[in-house]
Amino acid sequence: MFEKFNFDLIHRDRNAATSLVVMMCGVAGSGKTTFSQLLEKDGFVRLSIDEEIWTTNGRWGIDFPMDKFEEYRKDAERKLRNRLIELIHDKQQVVIDFSFWDRIRRNQYKKLIEDSGGKWKLIYLKVHSNDLRDRLKLRNQRFDANSFPISEELLISYLNGFEVPKGEGEIVIEN
Repeated sequence: MFEKFNFDLIHRDRNAATSLVVMMCGVAGSGKTTFSQLLEKDGFVRLSIDEEIWTTNGRWGIDFPMDKFEEYRKDAERKLRNRLIELIHDKQQVVIDFSFWDRIRRNQYKKLIEDSGGKWKLIYLKVHSNDLRDRLKLRNQRFDANSFPISEELLISYLNGFEVPKGEGEIVIEN
């Protein structure tokens, strides 16, 4: 999926003295987890809200009611933010497998990373909405931490609410 991407754009900023934090940005189905897992294979620590929720609470709609999801999401993000700070202090390379759908949150994390002594890269995965629909149909059939079911209505709300990064130091990958 990312065969054509030049990973040197990321790896050239890695060093033992400073933590590099890659922030993934994109709508559900854009390939954030796939990209993050590639970085994980190269030694990055991957932080995922979906996987934290799965590990701590189980699967949404099965092990806990959907009305608990937002509470669990906030708890998972708080835990992962604290882990991120620890990893930065330990000079680890990190990839944050979140959607970062809004500019305010992206800026908050950039500041957190810098204030903790790290540096960041923002990777925006740009995907046509029809491709997202095709991918999500397949993903919705899986049963794992990264297969949160996305209905057409939910996808439309995600697409309508997503703030495309522009002038934020982003690296854009058309995927």
